[in-house]
Amino acid sequence: MPQIEIDNGSGFCFGVTTAIRKAEEELAKGTKLYCLGDIVHNGMECERLRNMGLITINHEELKQLRNAKVLLRAHGEPPETYELAERNNIEIIDATCPVVLQLQRRINRQYAANSDAQIVIFGKPGHAEVLGLVGQTRNHAIVIASFDDVKKLDMNRDIFLYSQTTKSLDEFQRIIEYIKENISQDADFKSFDTICRQVANRMPNIITFANRHDLVLFVCGRKSSNGKVLFNECRRVNPNSHLIESADEIDPEWLKGVSSVGICGATSTPKWLMEKCRDAILLTNK
Repeated sequence: MPQIEIDNGSGFCFGVTTAIRKAEEELAKGTKLYCLGDIVHNGMECERLRNMGLITINHEELKQLRNAKVLLRAHGEPPETYELAERNNIEIIDATCPVVLQLQRRINRQYAANSDAQIVIFGKPGHAEVLGLVGQTRNHAIVIASFDDVKKLDMNRDIFLYSQTTKSLDEFQRIIEYIKENISQDADFKSFDTICRQVANRMPNIITFANRHDLVLFVCGRKSSNGKVLFNECRRVNPNSHLIESADEIDPEWLKGVSSVGICGATSTPKWLMEKCRDAILLTNK
């Protein structure tokens, strides 16, 4: 029987925990509650809340709603969503993460102060958080997905650089250094470290954790941006790492000859799901 350790540093971040708590409180009152988009990028947790009565809708469906109650998840939303809610008499339960909310306000103020500058967001195009950030600039912000995209910026114009809260600190720093080296002396450049430390600080912990096990099971929804970053780091230090969404995906072959198994996850991974994976391994080895 292999030794199994669940990483104490894994699991929901503050923003996700708050959003789920707010949803549970409303549902416990018997409220009919809609959520704009998946409340968390984890299919199993979304299913648990769906069974409690949470109804997930998209933006097109939101337009058809009237006199309803809608929860906004931790990722945040652009101003247009709030304007639509007011027109349609929709009560908003706002669970936007405080870190994201602060970032939205900073970008909004920067755009109001200098709308001619290039406001650049290092983030995943189309990601819910990024859409909310871009919305603060009336969709004028430039999104760069990776270091390679930095070359499409105009180095003769002012650049104000921000980051999606869950991106890699190392890659963000590379982007900053490139702009510093290449921007015109006549242009202004400012960068703002807006990466959430609850996420960034998990990186060194996950490296240590992955290093001390023969096998690592990284439990995560495949939509999770944060999960992809952390899993890639796991696999870099321990090639015997596997990304799984549920206990059903555990291959018994992985456990052969293994003396220790580490189970960890993303900021969108519930603790109960990691425990379920542990229990599945224990049952397999009975």
